[in-house]
Amino acid sequence: MYYHASSIAGIKRLEPHISNHGIPLVYFSKKRENVLVYLSNAVEKYCRETGFDHRGRWQKWGPYGFNPDGTQRLEEYYPNALEKTYRGVAGYIYSVEHIAEAAFDVQIPDAAASRIPAVITGTEFIPDACAAILQAEKDGLLTIVRYEEMTEAMREWNRKTIREEYESAIEHPEYRHFLRGNFPDLIRSFPE
Repeated sequence: MYYHASSIAGIKRLEPHISNHGIPLVYFSKKRENVLVYLSNAVEKYCRETGFDHRGRWQKWGPYGFNPDGTQRLEEYYPNALEKTYRGVAGYIYSVEHIAEAAFDVQIPDAAASRIPAVITGTEFIPDACAAILQAEKDGLLTIVRYEEMTEAMREWNRKTIREEYESAIEHPEYRHFLRGNFPDLIRSFPE
């Protein structure tokens, strides 16, 4: 089984769209819990909640990695990031029995991509993405590193990375707005 998350209801067929790889793809995970993070985009949610007008493509925020055993690890890079991003967000997990996998390595554990449309075989409504993520953590399917639990090495990586992200996001004002709002102490010295 393959899984795909979306905020859009009633999808019957998943169509490929231009991806980070520059070719039309549909992305999936072989693990249901791994797609929960895609039910909300922190950048888009923050901008909408703060009234930031943006009509282009939304920059993605991927606050996750993987543990050595292959389980997904969500990381809170700023205080209460999990709650702020996922609490109250509803969406759908679509399942597909078979896909024609793309001919390249997605380089994400348990992920797959298809170049051709995929017919939906199941739909699960998720009323609250945060509750679903916390349940998956409780069930041992993923881990969460809370902001308060970050090591000093992680905090230093975070500081360095956020500054670099801000500097390189010249063509993404929505991403800069998100970074400025959630990392004000790190971004204060940068011009808008």
